[in-house]
Amino acid sequence: MAYTNHTVLPEALEKWSLELMQKLLPRHVEIIEMIDDELWPEKFQNKTNGVTPRWIKFCNPELSSILTKWIGTDDWVLNTEKLKNLESFQIFGAYLYIHPYPSICYWNTFFVLPVQNCTITDAMILVSNGALVVVNHPTFADNEDLHLEWRAAKKSNKMKVVSLIRQRTGYIVSPDSMFDIQVKRIHEYKRQLLNILGIVYRYKKMKEMTAEDRISSFVPRVVFVPDYNVSVAEMLIPASELSQHISTAGMEASGTSNMKFSMNGCILIGTLDGANVEIREEVGEDNFFLFGARAHEIVDLRKERAEGKFVPDPRFEEVKKFIRSGVFGPCDYDELMGSLKGTKDLVQIIFLSARISPATSSANRRLTRHIKTKRQASITSIPFTLLSIHLDVLTNVRHPKLRWTKMSILNTAGSYKFSSDRTIHEYAKDIWDIKPLDLP
Repeated sequence: MAYTNHTVLPEALEKWSLELMQKLLPRHVEIIEMIDDELWPEKFQNKTNGVTPRWIKFCNPELSSILTKWIGTDDWVLNTEKLKNLESFQIFGAYLYIHPYPSICYWNTFFVLPVQNCTITDAMILVSNGALVVVNHPTFADNEDLHLEWRAAKKSNKMKVVSLIRQRTGYIVSPDSMFDIQVKRIHEYKRQLLNILGIVYRYKKMKEMTAEDRISSFVPRVVFVPDYNVSVAEMLIPASELSQHISTAGMEASGTSNMKFSMNGCILIGTLDGANVEIREEVGEDNFFLFGARAHEIVDLRKERAEGKFVPDPRFEEVKKFIRSGVFGPCDYDELMGSLKGTKDLVQIIFLSARISPATSSANRRLTRHIKTKRQASITSIPFTLLSIHLDVLTNVRHPKLRWTKMSILNTAGSYKFSSDRTIHEYAKDIWDIKPLDLP
């Protein structure tokens, strides 16, 4: 007997009184009690979600063609493990050492034969026939030709979004700018409010600049794409270069949009929450921007908040005052801003935990180099650290195109694990105890 649950949020779990259930559905109560008796700790197991690789194949045909060309087969759609080949050493320009007399072990009589444009599949055939393949080139992810094709595909996808935005909103955005995209259903723990407050803070600071300062500074364009649906996602996700997955640690069961973005070569900035943890492991710490407090820290942060030890970041208070001033219109923002007060509510913990993580990888070290605020022992809150991170990404990481492109390639390569096919196979093997049926 097995029970599958897809969330850790109590609000998403139906609650019915036992008395009502016993009256209306007595047999169901018996089954529930059986499950309760049999669910011992050793029976709990995790199956990470997955998404269909068609999020590349059909939504991103340009990238799909590139993957097929460089991997040497389109079988990666059904066997996503082959995406890992992008991390492999390439075989182009290899030397094949072939013995003239295979039956005689005169190893000093090898012929040296240079082979051009040898694919991984070709190399495997040669090896199986006794040839020794010597790789003398770096990984695919370092190949300049692949980089050029990769960036061209991203630019093509961005042009489609430029057209979409102009059609839907009338705004004109530059395809040469970084596309930083956050796609989430509206919820406190997903922290869209944190993101928009960071945007408001930047807007306030730009308003305070002189015209000359504004010209020399990076000025972002913020666009809300209306009527979001799957069709819109199929355009936004392939065009994305940076995406925010900043839910409060310990709140997200898994998430799947993070997988879709990573598959399409988008670099994530995220907390150690849900599938972000495994995505970071697969793509590599240097190819993931880590953000926020860890799950085990949230309990202490909540306690400190309840005890009144929390000192709000001055920038946090500044932006709340700015919104209340009526700069965005005569609406009453007291209820919204008031929700950010208190000692125990969820919203406070969401903002309290929005602080930068220690620089545990070279990617994070590059991001935190210019952030002056130090992370104190327990109560320092930096709700606008995300703002600083974005600025550092733009100035310290994205400008070297080769580095950013390699990070993008390695995100696609590392996304192989997050196929729904893999998830179903794990269910079949570990839970359902069924085997695949080979069709004639």
